[in-house]
Amino acid sequence: MGWECKPLLLSPFPPSSTEPSSSLSASSLSSSSASLVGLMKRENICLSMLMFILPILFLLPHTVCKHTTSCTISYMLRIPHEYYWPGDLIIGGLTSHLFVALDKEDFNEMLATHQLLNLLVVPKNYQHILALAFAVKEINENPKILPNITLGFHIYDSYFNQRMTYSAALKLPSTIVPNYKCNTQKHLMAVIGGLDFDTSIYLADILGVYKIPQLTYGSFALQYAEQTQSTPFYWMVPNEAHQYTGIVELLLHFGWTWVGLLSGENDSGERFVQTLKPLLSQKGICLAFSEKTLKTTYLTEYYAMYSQWIQIYHVVMESKAKVVVFYGETKCMLGLRIMVALGELENVTKTSVGKVWILTAQLDFTALAYQMSLDMQVFQGSLSFAVHSNVVQGFKAFLRVHNPFEANGNGFVNQFWAEVFLCLFPNSNTEEQASGICTGDEKLEDLPSSGFEMSITGHSYSVYNAVYATAHALHAMLLPKYRAAVEGGIQDLQMLQPWQLHPFLRSVSFNNSAGETVSFAENKEVQAGFDITNMATFPNNSFVRVKVGRVDLEAAPGQEFSIDDNRMIWHRSFHQVPPLSVCNPSCSPGSSKEKKEGEPFCCYDCAPCPQGKISSQKDMDECVSCREDHYPNRDQSQCIPKTISFLSFKTPLGISLACFSLFLSFLTLVVQAIFTKHQDTPLVRANNRDLTYTLLTFLLLCFLCPFIFLSPPGRVSCLLRQMAFGLVFTVTVSCVLAKTITVVLAFVATKPGSRMRKWVGKRLASAIVISCSLIQVGICTVWLGMSPPFPDSDMHSVMREIILGCNEGSVALLYCVLGYLGFLAIISFVVAFFARKLPDSFNEAKFITFSMVLFCSVWISFVPVYLSTNGKYMVAVEIFSILASSAGLLGSIFFPKCYIILLRPDLNSKECLIKRK
Repeated sequence: MGWECKPLLLSPFPPSSTEPSSSLSASSLSSSSASLVGLMKRENICLSMLMFILPILFLLPHTVCKHTTSCTISYMLRIPHEYYWPGDLIIGGLTSHLFVALDKEDFNEMLATHQLLNLLVVPKNYQHILALAFAVKEINENPKILPNITLGFHIYDSYFNQRMTYSAALKLPSTIVPNYKCNTQKHLMAVIGGLDFDTSIYLADILGVYKIPQLTYGSFALQYAEQTQSTPFYWMVPNEAHQYTGIVELLLHFGWTWVGLLSGENDSGERFVQTLKPLLSQKGICLAFSEKTLKTTYLTEYYAMYSQWIQIYHVVMESKAKVVVFYGETKCMLGLRIMVALGELENVTKTSVGKVWILTAQLDFTALAYQMSLDMQVFQGSLSFAVHSNVVQGFKAFLRVHNPFEANGNGFVNQFWAEVFLCLFPNSNTEEQASGICTGDEKLEDLPSSGFEMSITGHSYSVYNAVYATAHALHAMLLPKYRAAVEGGIQDLQMLQPWQLHPFLRSVSFNNSAGETVSFAENKEVQAGFDITNMATFPNNSFVRVKVGRVDLEAAPGQEFSIDDNRMIWHRSFHQVPPLSVCNPSCSPGSSKEKKEGEPFCCYDCAPCPQGKISSQKDMDECVSCREDHYPNRDQSQCIPKTISFLSFKTPLGISLACFSLFLSFLTLVVQAIFTKHQDTPLVRANNRDLTYTLLTFLLLCFLCPFIFLSPPGRVSCLLRQMAFGLVFTVTVSCVLAKTITVVLAFVATKPGSRMRKWVGKRLASAIVISCSLIQVGICTVWLGMSPPFPDSDMHSVMREIILGCNEGSVALLYCVLGYLGFLAIISFVVAFFARKLPDSFNEAKFITFSMVLFCSVWISFVPVYLSTNGKYMVAVEIFSILASSAGLLGSIFFPKCYIILLRPDLNSKECLIKRK
């Protein structure tokens, strides 16, 4: 074969530069030289000369060759598949549509072309090629973009092989030798590719030398995306960090805290695991297992991996985790399909165990052609993160009319068509079995979804946008000198260099045919999001993807993640939807989590809440106490408001005490009426009538005091309670003391020559009552001034009640009031006790003695009972003590007199009184 070679005008650095670019390293030179050695035979003299002068061509400034050299190459490696469409400006493409499974490679020998014929087609990825061709077709038909300039493309395949990726990368900017192009007029301006991270890096190793823009359409690791602006990468997909966020939010949304993780055995897979683990841990999610799908390159490795695939399958299916997050790239998905198929063959007699597969965007449910017949039911209800896409008008129609006999330079279509439709082309030399001859009447829409989808996928949508981004950047670059370019002829376009396109790509912004704005952010990433799709499978191995959610980068903060539960479809084996994926059943309300020793924090026991605490939700870390005005219910799952309680007229106890108080008050009024009616009788007059009326009046007030205690505790009622009780009782006991002293003085004054006669009378009694009462008034005044009583609530004495009451302020002063009353009562008792044997005519001492015994007995027993009770019962004890002691005074002092006045009037005469001694 003859070739005419001339220096390639496509320089690796701007023409104004006199030194090679810093990216042109010695390793790049040696790598390029090594590749050339692998491409040519030593006996070829022309190529030997080229190999000799190649380092000089890289290191010396580029010059224009004045002579052409014709040389014959007897052998070179031919890449068997390519798709070329001529144009004034060319967009390169590197897809991953074909999979080559090689035997062990020997890098001491050439890679023979026949080794590449043992290929397997990944049918779904063929759509990436058609998306690029469709976009170029649209642009060429659109007079508003690059008018009078034809856009072409040249597509190679990576074959999922590093060596072939480098070969294709070298052929895109040149033909055989870097910096030379032989008998070709293609003018490469940008390259779209590759699908996975490794392929894109291999491609960038070559394109970076020439500063050719590279628009990748796969998702890549965050660390690489944060490199400087000098990298050739432009990402047509979102930053992968948003996918991490989406996965975590998805797990949290459904409460899946016990999940499995599968990842590819490569740098991307390792980086994914190391990044995702801490994010899951921070949100309380644990890994039930973390397995890696082993990396394979050669055929022998696939056969050796069968046992390992079966082992991983058992780990996944036997785990309690119902959710499996699977991260990888196309080769990993192909391996997963094999693993599931082998596992189901071994598990044929057992019941299918449903799992929720969460697949990352790179996987895209790809399958080899022969895997199209494999059962898809295991993936029923799977959730997949997909690069955001939208409906592209005309794309389905473009696919429907696709025909292999109208290929026009498409070197991929024949093998794709033959494998997916199981047919042979008339001129085919293959001996493989087929169902018939390929006629071109076969339709892509008849293929199951596991092989080919008619709706544009996320990656195809990214390829489509990448072509348009390049076209708009070229349009912007050519706009100022468009007229000069046209007048000077198309040859002037050949002066354009790919590196000049970078500033226009970085600033490009346009609306695509789907109505969405496409532009690059500062880190040269498209500001798109991820779609969350749910898979519904059918018996014919087709499936439908239903968009159920979104990770929207343009949404308001906190609302980036959204999902519609009502549109979800789940695996048929699940008895509960959404399924639970937890290490152990949730702790019900009323209990809290208790860590298991030696287990992840997602695995725990459940312990009942201690007394007085509750847990209102499932899986609470610890129980919490209710507020003071609430108490736990029986299940300790919620707090119930406490009822407000105080001794009032509405309670049975309060009604009983009020009725008893009214009854005694009525008796007091009856006694007073009797004494008033018979005030002139000797019996009434002999017992100091004024002092008797005073005593009866204050006894009535004593019986009415409980009504203050039965009123709702308030500021006024709390102040009046103890003060009124103390003062009224002090006057009452003072009257009793005055009566007792009067009796004694009256007896002493009757003796001849006694000087006590002048003390007997009303003045003495009044002085005793007033002086004793003033002392209690002083104590109460000090009490009010220092620490007065105030309304208070007791929330702790009774679990279910808030007891309203009065805080006495100073307990010491309360006991001073009670102590002073006791002091007066004891004095009255002592005086009356010694006066009990005085002559009957003047003697009330016996009755007063008995009344004081009752009085002191009541109040002595009051103290321990009062201190041993709480709440409203303390008030009830005090009311009962007031009524009992007052009733004792009333009954002991006045009932005997009433008996004489009413029933024995014959004894109520002056003569009878004189006779009685």
